Order: sequence, then C-alpha cells, then structure tokens
Amino acid sequence: MREAHPMERAVGMAYYASDGAGTGGRLRGAPEDFRVRELERFDYHSLDADPGAYPHLVCRVTLRGWDTNDFAGELSSRLGMSRERVDWAGTKDKRAVSTQLLSIQGRGLDPDDLPTIDDAEIEVVGRSGRGLYFGDLAGNEFDVVVSEPERPENAVAITDELRTLGAGETESNDDDSVSQGTDVRSDDTDDADDPVVDGVDAAGEPVSIGIPNYFGQQRFGSRRPVTHTVGLAIVRRDWEGAVMAYVGNPHDSEPDTTQDARRFVEATRDWTAAIEEFPGGLRYERAICGRLAERERKREEESARKDEHEASDRTGNEPNGENTPADFRAALDALPRNLQQLFVNAAQSYLFNRIVTERLERGLALDRAVPGDVVCFADREAPDELSLPDVSRTQRADERRVEMINRHCARGRAFVTAPLVGTETEFGSEKPGEIEREVLAAEGLSRDDFDLPEPYCSSGTRRAVLCRTDIEVGCDPLRFGFRLPKGSYATTLLREYLKREPTALG
Repeated sequence: MREAHPMERAVGMAYYASDGAGTGGRLRGAPEDFRVRELERFDYHSLDADPGAYPHLVCRVTLRGWDTNDFAGELSSRLGMSRERVDWAGTKDKRAVSTQLLSIQGRGLDPDDLPTIDDAEIEVVGRSGRGLYFGDLAGNEFDVVVSEPERPENAVAITDELRTLGAGETESNDDDSVSQGTDVRSDDTDDADDPVVDGVDAAGEPVSIGIPNYFGQQRFGSRRPVTHTVGLAIVRRDWEGAVMAYVGNPHDSEPDTTQDARRFVEATRDWTAAIEEFPGGLRYERAICGRLAERERKREEESARKDEHEASDRTGNEPNGENTPADFRAALDALPRNLQQLFVNAAQSYLFNRIVTERLERGLALDRAVPGDVVCFADREAPDELSLPDVSRTQRADERRVEMINRHCARGRAFVTAPLVGTETEFGSEKPGEIEREVLAAEGLSRDDFDLPEPYCSSGTRRAVLCRTDIEVGCDPLRFGFRLPKGSYATTLLREYLKREPTALG
C-alpha cells in the first residue's frame, strides 16, 4: 500500500487505495473551481403556509467565498437576531461556490426582511415547522477543477485502480435475503474489465469507483489539524488541555504572527494581553481568552473585597489569578455550540480513521465483510444516483451469513461499517471487534468516557468504511464530477488523484 502524507497519517489516514503516481496540482485555485450543491432531503411547505405553525423560513443560498458559519453569523447580525436561530444541514467551506438550504427561525420574519449580502444569492423557498438539523441532506454533488496539474493523464490509471473497489456484480436478483435488505436495481452491471478512456468507460458512461471512507483533513483542520486533539482532551475531562490545544499549540503552516500569539499564551497565560496578541481574524481564540480573562478579573475583584485572612482560606479560589478546571470548561462555552460538538466529533473521526487504517494493515477488506463485522444496509429513500448507507439498519456478519451478506455488499445493497465510538457503541466481534477495541484502548479510552455534559456527549453510531460513487474525469482541463453521500469528503476522494500534501487540497 502507498503511504500517505505525514499530516494525513497524524489524523489516522495512513494509506491510499491506489498505488499509482498522482496528477499533482492543487484545489480551490478560485472559488469557481470547487462547486458543491446539496442533494436536498428536507420537507418544507410553501411560502404561504401559516407562519404561526411553520415559523422557520427556508432559503436556498448560493455562497461564493463564504464559510456557512460565517455567513450565518452575518445573516443573523443583519436581521438583529441570535446566530443560533439560523440552521443548516451541512457546513460548506469558504473557498468554494456552494448551494445549500438554510432555515431561519422567526414568526414575524418575512421574505422581504432578508438583507442583500455580497457574494450570496438568497432564494426563499418555503416554510417549515422546525429548523434544519445537521445531516438533513442526502449528500452533495461536486464539480471540481484542478489547478496546474503536473501529470493530468495519471487520472485515467488511478480511476482504473479505484474501480476494483467500486465494481458491482452481474448476478440477477434471487432469493438471497437478509433481515433488513433492500431491493436490487434492475440495471446492475459489471463493467470492471472495460477500459477507462478520459474518465468514462467504453460506453461513455461514468465509472464506478471505491475509496476508503476516511474523514477528510478538513474535519481536523486542513492547515492546523487540532480539532481531534481538543476533542480527545475533552473526552478525558482535561478542560485545560482542550483549551491550550486550541489557543496554544502553534503549527508551522500558520503565519508567524499567529504562531507568536500561541507561544505567548503558552508561556504567559496572560489572557488579557493575549486578546491583543491574536490577529483579529482569530475571533474564537480571542473569545476564549476573553472569557478566561473575565473569570480571572471577577475572582480578583471578589478577593479584593475580602480581607487577607478570608481570601487565603478559600479553597479553589486563591487570589493568585490561576484558572480552575471550571474556568477552562466555561471558556469553551465562548464558542458556537456546533463548534463545541465538532471537537468530540473530530475525536470520534480520528478513532474511525485509525480503525480503517488498521483494517488495511491487517488485510481485512473494506468492500466485503468478514465474520464479526457489523454491516448496514442501503437507504431505500436515497436518490437513485446516490449510494447512501443507512446506519440505523444493521446486522452482524457471522460464518452462516457472511457469504450472503457479501453478495449484497457487491451490489451496493450493504456496507461494512466501523464505529464512531460513543456510550452506546456496538463493537464488532472476532477480528473486526479486536481492531475496534484495540484502537480505543491505545488512546486510554472507553465508551463510558463519552458520557459527557452537553453539548459534548455522544451515544455513537457506525459509518461505512468504503465509499462508492460514479465519477466523470476529464483530463484537459483536469476536472472531476461526482456525488457523495452525506458525511463523505470530496477531498478524501481527490487525494487519491492528486497525492499532494493536505494544504494543496484545501
């Protein structure tokens, strides 16, 4: 197996599925080079629905150069409301042109109240009785152009390699069944032996490929991969470690001024001065330092109102300015709730990536089950063009069932899974279960450690270890068109082609 870049290995992505040399190049040369559109899966009513019963205004927004979080903040500010009243199904990167749904809670809100915001098109499409939840989509459709590729012709050979994980079977529908299986589509074909020419097969159709369903680098921070480090500290109840991993912990990829600010925090713990040390764009770091400075200041004011004897007798509130674990935990509350949740999610993602890597190292397939695996089944309500796992419908593969289950896997009707560990995680058994438990134990963690206060607690779930998709590849210019199920990363697919450092993938 071809080893991945050291930054990728640090977040658990140790290998590529393809051995061939990459195309080189970089992503997101301009926002228009990276277009993403949600495959929507959210029911809403028409605009003339009763605002009392349907208080959420649903909009389809197309953003150029806007991160979803930042846009939601700007929109809510213009509307004079809390950012928490703006919801969406999936966060999109700012270096892209993205189209997605947003919901805005406001009983008296009228479409004419929405502001005009630069580089944003806002189309009001209806009303809903609830806001969007994270995950209220089927997937995303991508159109990506690679800038300055050195070897664009290599994309053809890489596509051929990845087809071995994306090929299906030609067997017709038969009486094989599992308790939660789905229907076989009548157009199942096996074109794995047809040559690829400029990204399509001999019949001119898109090619089906498969890739390890790693969580992409942006889950952890493309240029400064620390979100999982923060999350692991939170799971261990090390609140000070979590804060310092976020505001300290300089990375070589950052500007010198940012690295200097992080070193200043590590060396001094002078939160008031640190606010000015951090560049204005790092508002979350400044907010955390501000919260810690405020708690220090309140403690000092309280101490000043007491005489020296009373102050020295207080347990845990000594007038030496040192912060307590409660202070560090409270400082994280300065961050948006969805970012707080992302920390533990990133820790779960890191553990998942390590489990997938360990499967590869031990020779366990990703596209078919072995005894002890837990498989899930295809979502019956997914769009026809999307292979979407339904992790709410699972079954354990044992010696008796494994051959039958693998026929479903080959047809895209079932998927091998690994855990996103939480309090209610069901581990596999035999070799898959051994891997899952060993990865968790290596971090000194157990399922019970995820029994955390809101918003950090997680019951866990499972996730497919392989992602399949049809792909169209053009070599002049180097361009990729594909759809991915929700939770899968375009950069995880594109890294197989470019084989560049994560910073080139954006």
